[in-house]
Amino acid sequence: MKNLDDLLAEGVAGRRVLVRADLNVPLDGETITDDGRVRASVPTLRRLTEAGARVVVTAHLGRPKGEPDPKFSLAPVAARLGELLGTEVALAADVVGESAKAVVGALTDGGVALLENIRFDPRETSKDAAERESLAEDLAALVGSGGAFVSDGFGVVHRKQASVYDVAKKLPHYAGGLVLAEVEVLRKLTEDLARPYVVVLGGAKVSDKLGVIANLLTKVDRLLVGGGMAYTFLRAQGHEVGQSLLQEDQLDQVRGFLAKAEELGVELVLPVDVLAAKEFAANAEHEVVPTDAIPADRMGLDIGPRSRELFASKLADAATVFWNGPMGVFEFEAFSGGTRAVAQALVDSNAFTVVGGGDSAAAVRQLGLPEDGFSHISTGGGASLEYLEGKELPGVTVLKLDPASGSSVLEG
Repeated sequence: MKNLDDLLAEGVAGRRVLVRADLNVPLDGETITDDGRVRASVPTLRRLTEAGARVVVTAHLGRPKGEPDPKFSLAPVAARLGELLGTEVALAADVVGESAKAVVGALTDGGVALLENIRFDPRETSKDAAERESLAEDLAALVGSGGAFVSDGFGVVHRKQASVYDVAKKLPHYAGGLVLAEVEVLRKLTEDLARPYVVVLGGAKVSDKLGVIANLLTKVDRLLVGGGMAYTFLRAQGHEVGQSLLQEDQLDQVRGFLAKAEELGVELVLPVDVLAAKEFAANAEHEVVPTDAIPADRMGLDIGPRSRELFASKLADAATVFWNGPMGVFEFEAFSGGTRAVAQALVDSNAFTVVGGGDSAAAVRQLGLPEDGFSHISTGGGASLEYLEGKELPGVTVLKLDPASGSSVLEG
């Protein structure tokens, strides 16, 4: 598939280039609390502007219900993007309407415009291909006949949406630097693996990771499970888990995972102690208890000190590590120690280490760990998991198509 280098070699000065970025950042009111995704979008945008392109950025924020909603406006993102690029980023007041046309029409060489939240238009996420195609045509019309499309929002490439998938069929299309880097990293996790290969999974729910666990059990040497999802595994082993997060409807599935791991010789490691609290709160009273003795009136909110040492020891000899999901409620200082311990073990490791986006990436930044201490921090948790699950990523697959014929072209 063609990439940003190919587009720049063709020449972009004076041309309008539509860039699908992932700018879906967490907000506290109008304040961005983690600008990691905005910063990740800058290298591709800067290369285009320095080459004289007229850059039109499209992105989403949150989950508005197909209509304008001020709390999901990209205004704070436009301001932060402008600071990082060192230039004003003009924000259109709509997606593809009169404001968008005027803002894009006013661009000069090296300028950047940001369209308002693409999900304000219900066609973006429509299940009706014709509706999505209609929006894609409007987006393509904004950049005109000499335009091009750069897909650089890895966090959305697992979605078959108008600005991700359908628009690539309307314009000459290229993989941005971020998407290209993410795909190359994920290939390293699935092809020519350096072993031992260890995966650490956390987060709240087993149900969110059923497919990826099933697929990884056939590929990993060791699987470490923490976070809220660990309690369903512990219950499947026969332990009582008190008031801890538990998905009883997944117990049979998890028992199957435990049996499969044993059959395949995969070492499946669970916490041996937890911080058990009486309530879900930052200042909750808590104590360290073994995982086979969680009191009936308490809930586990983090892995305990022995578990932290155990997990670190299981990571020490790894050659490849993929980590997705916190070990506890890291947003609360008292229950962030487990997540910090796993992250620090990766920083200390000589392995090829990949942080699988989402809450894991947010935790790295919130806990003040050095981002360059990891081999790669993904910007797309869901996309990373679906790739490792063996699913096709529509936003990547479409980049391999010839836009003129719709047929597949050889990868470059």
